[in-house]
Amino acid sequence: MPEERVQRRLAAILAADVVGYSAMMQRAEEATYAEFEQLKRDLIAPSLSRHDGRLIKTTGDGALAEFASPLAAVRCATEMQDHLAEGSGPFKLRIGLNLGDVIVGPDGDLYGDGINIAVRLEGIADPGGILMSEKVYSEVEGKLDVGFEDRGEQQLKNITKPVRAYAVRAGAHSVLAERLSAGPPLPDKPSIAVLPLENMSGDPEQAYFADGMVEEIITALSRFKWLFVIARNSSFTFKGKTVDVKEVGRRLGVRYVLEGSVRKASGKVRITGQLIDAVTGAHIWADRFERDLTDIFALQDEVTVAVVSAIEPKCNGSAAATGEPYRL
Repeated sequence: MPEERVQRRLAAILAADVVGYSAMMQRAEEATYAEFEQLKRDLIAPSLSRHDGRLIKTTGDGALAEFASPLAAVRCATEMQDHLAEGSGPFKLRIGLNLGDVIVGPDGDLYGDGINIAVRLEGIADPGGILMSEKVYSEVEGKLDVGFEDRGEQQLKNITKPVRAYAVRAGAHSVLAERLSAGPPLPDKPSIAVLPLENMSGDPEQAYFADGMVEEIITALSRFKWLFVIARNSSFTFKGKTVDVKEVGRRLGVRYVLEGSVRKASGKVRITGQLIDAVTGAHIWADRFERDLTDIFALQDEVTVAVVSAIEPKCNGSAAATGEPYRL
């Protein structure tokens, strides 16, 4: 029997881990688990996708990913750390980066010192920081508008030779991420993103109603050929987050943002909505709807018609002011 050849390749490896995860699990196990699962869905997976990264595996409190380019790996790490630094969530990440030769397993998993070094660098990185090997640093130096700190030779656990490490200078990753996430230019026609409605009732079941309402509004707006509407998957990346409307507009490449809230009490539902110019931050339109909760689908249709009828002339100007009511 011929000996099976071991498949190897050069890869940039990103290792990320949540700071203080064990202590957080002890205090609030289910909540911490749910929040980290959401972090993986809303931040880690989209960031990897944007920078052509491949998720190798996730652990209880971390993730391991592969990139073909060290530059892409640094950009992805920067984007994630910047997002967490700007938000109010409970998590901080340590991130380690390495460039090395790895063994490719039959299941696509990766093995070898190339992986181990990235994991060990992550373990000694600053909370909220990025620590990379000299191999990564030599590939990205001068290609990114950030500063680096030389952390010197590091003796890493179970790694024979010391590894010279470099950290992205504190605060520098924010500047880089801002430039990298400049967002697409505004399209030629009026453009809008409908953000998830904030559930003000405290009833988890009400979240399904709120999400359904947003989907109805997005679908209705998409029927206007003169209007550029951001898809649900993109706008829902902001679900559960405190957002700056100007930042939303910049990242999604839209002129207008529709946001609001929903509250359920005593057999009634109150929905508020406001249309904002994402360039200037000015409020263009706002309204409140309060209806009996007897038929949830009829209520969704009713509010959708009212919202679309109100924002159509605001977004399209004289070209949309036909004087005819909008009907589903």
